[in-house]
Amino acid sequence: MAEMSIKKQRPKNLDITSIRLPLPGKVSILHRVSGAGIFLMLPLLLWIFQSSVTSPESFEVFKAVAGHPLAKLVLAGLIWAYMHHFCAGIRFLLLDVHVGVELQPARQSAAAVLAVSLVLTAVLWGVLLW
Repeated sequence: MAEMSIKKQRPKNLDITSIRLPLPGKVSILHRVSGAGIFLMLPLLLWIFQSSVTSPESFEVFKAVAGHPLAKLVLAGLIWAYMHHFCAGIRFLLLDVHVGVELQPARQSAAAVLAVSLVLTAVLWGVLLW
């Protein structure tokens, strides 16, 4: 008996632009990105804080710099990164204790993380940056 070999058609190159990531996956990636952003910006944040509390003059300089639209945009991004990282971290802690691991609750909690982090960012933007 002759053996027949079946050659499978496999993609040689995987087109990653066609991969559709579900919402919980996007939240997971954003959690990692926000954590990395917070970590990388930590020296700047510590320097800003230290320089703003050194003297009244340095605080006035800080206020002038923080009033620039580009600085406000960067600070808004940092606020969002912290809020998203915090909310997603709570979600992942709940998943670790097997709360909301089914498909529909996982999708709902991912959507809630995005919504709550954006609302908290908007609130803190209004309180801190205006």
